[in-house]
Amino acid sequence: MTTSSPATAPADLNDDQLLRYSRHILLDDIGVEGQTRIASARVLIVGAGGLGAPAALYLAAAGVGTLTIADADTVDLTNLQRQIVHDQSRIGINKAQSAAQTLAAINPEIRIEPLQERLSGARLQALVEASDVVLDCSDNFATRHAINRACVAARVPLVSGAAVSFDGQLTTFDARQDSAPCYHCLFGEEGDASDSPCATFGVFAPLTGMIGTAQAAEALKLLAGIGTPLVGRLLLLDARQLSWREMRYRKDPACPVCARPHAVGAAL
Repeated sequence: MTTSSPATAPADLNDDQLLRYSRHILLDDIGVEGQTRIASARVLIVGAGGLGAPAALYLAAAGVGTLTIADADTVDLTNLQRQIVHDQSRIGINKAQSAAQTLAAINPEIRIEPLQERLSGARLQALVEASDVVLDCSDNFATRHAINRACVAARVPLVSGAAVSFDGQLTTFDARQDSAPCYHCLFGEEGDASDSPCATFGVFAPLTGMIGTAQAAEALKLLAGIGTPLVGRLLLLDARQLSWREMRYRKDPACPVCARPHAVGAAL
C-alpha cells in the first residue's frame, strides 16, 4: 500500500501526537488539519451506558481534546454485559467517573470531565453551548427531547443513537442548517407517555457497540469536516439479520422546537 507523508504539523500537534494519530493523518480526508480540529474540539456525551461506553472509547482514542461525560447512574452487574467502558471492580461507582478512569488509561493526553448528574434546564443548555458536538446516548425520551431543544437553541450538531432488543437507530441533527430537521420533527413528545426504564428491556450486547461506535464516527466526521453526515437520514439496524436500511425524513414546518428557534430558550 502506498502512503504519502503528512504535511508539516502545526505547533499544537507534538511529535507524540503525530505518531499516536498517524493512521488518521495518513487519511487524505483527515490529515493534520482534520486531526488538529479533533484535538481542539469539545464533545458532550450524555449517558455513559450501552451507547456512551463505546462512543467514548473511540472518541478518546481518536484524540478529541475534551470529553465531557454526564451520567447520574452507578455501575451495576447487569451493565457489564454491554457497557464496555466499565469493569467488575467499578460496581457501585458512578458511571461517568468509571468511564473517566478507563478513558484516561487509554489516552492520558486528552481532558475528561465526568459529571455525576442528570442534565436538564440551564445546566444542560450551558454545557451544550460550550460543545462542538453533542452525543445523545441517553435512555429516555424526556432527556432526548431536552437535549434536542438545547442543541437547537445553541445551533450545535447532535448525534442521536438508540438500541433496544435487536433494533438500533442512528441519525444526526444539525441546527446550523436552517432546513435541517430536529429530533422533535422525527419523534414527537407524545412518545414520553410510553417511556419505560431501560432495565425493563433486553438488549443484544453487540448492538450497543455497533450504534455507539457509529455515533463516534458521525461525531468525528463533523469535527474534522469530512464526509456526509446523516442529516435527514435515519439508519435502522436489524441485528438479527445484520441488515441496515435507511429512512429519509424532513423538517416539520410546524415543529414547535426548530420552526420557531427564537422561542426555544423559553421552553427549556
